[in-house]
Amino acid sequence: SCQAGVTQWIAACSGLLQTAAAQSQCRRMLYGIFQRRKAGQFRLSKSRGGLIQANGAVTQQNRLFYNTSKHLSSKDSLQPSEEKVGAFTRIIEALGFTGPLKYSRWKVKVAALRMYTCCVEKTDYEEFFNRCQMPDTLNSWFLVAQLHVWMCLVRMKQEGRTGKYMCRYIVHCMWEDVEQRGKVMGINSVVLKQDMRSMVENFYAALFGYDEGILSDDHVLAAALWRNLFNRNCEDPRHLELLVEYVRKQVQHLDALSGEDLLLTGEVSWRPLVESNARSILKPLSPVYNDEGL
Repeated sequence: SCQAGVTQWIAACSGLLQTAAAQSQCRRMLYGIFQRRKAGQFRLSKSRGGLIQANGAVTQQNRLFYNTSKHLSSKDSLQPSEEKVGAFTRIIEALGFTGPLKYSRWKVKVAALRMYTCCVEKTDYEEFFNRCQMPDTLNSWFLVAQLHVWMCLVRMKQEGRTGKYMCRYIVHCMWEDVEQRGKVMGINSVVLKQDMRSMVENFYAALFGYDEGILSDDHVLAAALWRNLFNRNCEDPRHLELLVEYVRKQVQHLDALSGEDLLLTGEVSWRPLVESNARSILKPLSPVYNDEGL
């Protein structure tokens, strides 16, 4: 009986040892699973924290961008000349082609031709020649015409890509007109070609001078007019004073015109060279046009 009891006790102890070993193995397995789960939760929380931080950064950037846009729209709104275009439009314009415009090209070309016609036909050249003591020649006519063309270019460049396209066609119409007038006057083709080459150089030099003058004070503008319009030959300073006043009031007058009307019609009216109250700027009547822009 004692042997049987010892045998049973050994069997029970071995069972207990196996059970303890199994429990120890299970404990180790559970501990490993717990550690892996804890590490996984740590990595998950870390990645989640990174996502939260990244999301917070994106939210902060969006908030800053929104505030910037709001600040620009409330104080310094983007001009139409700064309009955004797509990548395809930028590519085709970089290749020298014209991208899609706000209006059709033929409408813009018709308006540009009409605007140049207003620069030529609605300007009293005789008054300019008499008051400023300029000779009645083709060059004097061109100098007065380019002054008015420049003022139109300054106004149309504020109308975005469509306005800039219109500016190019206005300049094209001007050179076509100069060439035709030279032929009508009987100027030799070789001499006319040389004169036009000189006019082109003087024209773009005058654009830079006038742009600097309109952005600066009257002294800089008077110097630009003295160099370009008077060919550095003006003995009476009152003539320069008259032209400075004329340019200032005309630019202000053109700014009061509607950009949509200018793009569709090209109708421009000019204020007189001499008037009693040059500081009074009245908004002109809007032109009437049909669906075709005519």
